[in-house]
Amino acid sequence: MGISERIKSAAAFERARQVIPGGVNSPVRALRSVGTTPIFVKETKGAYITDIDDNRIIDFCMSWGVFILGHNNERVSQAAVNAVGRGSSYGIPCENETVLAEKVREAFPTMERLRFVNSGTEATMSAIRVARGYTGRDILVKFEGNYHGHADHLLVAAGSGVANISNASSAGVPDGFVKYTAVLPYNDTEALRQFFSEHGHKVAALIIEPVACNMGVVVPTEDFLKATREVTEQYGAVLIFDEVITGFRLAFGGAQQRFGITPDMTTVGKIVGGGFPAAAFGGRADIMKVLAPEGPVYQAGTLSGNPVAMAAGIETLTQLSQVGFYETLERKSDVFIARLEQIIAGKGIQLNRCGSMFTLFFNENPVRNFKDTQRSDQQRFARYFRNMLSRGIYVSPSQFEGNFISETHTPEILDYVLESIAQSIE
Repeated sequence: MGISERIKSAAAFERARQVIPGGVNSPVRALRSVGTTPIFVKETKGAYITDIDDNRIIDFCMSWGVFILGHNNERVSQAAVNAVGRGSSYGIPCENETVLAEKVREAFPTMERLRFVNSGTEATMSAIRVARGYTGRDILVKFEGNYHGHADHLLVAAGSGVANISNASSAGVPDGFVKYTAVLPYNDTEALRQFFSEHGHKVAALIIEPVACNMGVVVPTEDFLKATREVTEQYGAVLIFDEVITGFRLAFGGAQQRFGITPDMTTVGKIVGGGFPAAAFGGRADIMKVLAPEGPVYQAGTLSGNPVAMAAGIETLTQLSQVGFYETLERKSDVFIARLEQIIAGKGIQLNRCGSMFTLFFNENPVRNFKDTQRSDQQRFARYFRNMLSRGIYVSPSQFEGNFISETHTPEILDYVLESIAQSIE
């Protein structure tokens, strides 16, 4: 099931480079870190991408986890088409905003009040502003290797072992923008408790990916995740779960349902829009009351609550709420992962998995935090990526990202993927 030479994609990339920085609208799509050039997509369906060279490719990236129902789900697409027929944007409220908000709250009861935005970056940025407005405090705590979007105050690298007020990790971000952002090591309960014992009364919010997905899939220890709830309650800080990826992926109610932890605020994205630009932030009613027009914290967006995205999101969540959906997906993932563990045994590869998300780290040692991920062999991963692509499989194009199993990855597809992984890692 190999693919042909990507002549048209190469030409399209060269054309794009003349007008778009780096030829792409999001850096990882350039595939520079894996030593090749981008695929340009013509169409998608189910578990497959078809590129402009007419290669039919099995997709394990699934728009970075969006398409849990598979690409171009007929009912979701039809809902969007019907919505476009009524107008693509209003700038005025429509009832579907409320319908989708009610469905999100059904899945996430902790989101007593919520507001829609257009991206995960907007959602996390807005949630943090609300938390600061609610508490009257400034300091934000995040964790090394957790990605919460590209807002200036979130592009921060870790300092030393415990934590410090850090410098930005992107050019173009003044030091003053990040001086109130503290970075702690992920999965380090002692460092977390120590920081709060010294600075807890100044902390507005702690934001965390409850399962890290942007340094590869890294699962939290039970005591670490519980400690985030304990220290924030003790010191009156707002606990924000960034479930942009894990929301509606690990369970209908996301990681907080799976692990039984109750945050004060939550952000969701990706799946919630059914493939269209949509995300949401929300939380306890008393916290969300500070948001304008009820309170003094301002946030707005012309396309927020876009009617096409709302219609696609409603249909997506309707399908996901069907009895047995997540149990079936979990069983399929269990079988796949069990066989994959046998394939990689003794090969110097670590398999991290949570639900239907997984990462293969080309690393001799267990991966529990950001520093562990950095010891992975990125050149070996690049060869693996190219080998898989040559066999017609598109895995997420970074050593530090997750792969996603969808409803449309059939046993036959997964059999072929496992066979290809066995060949590709040799």
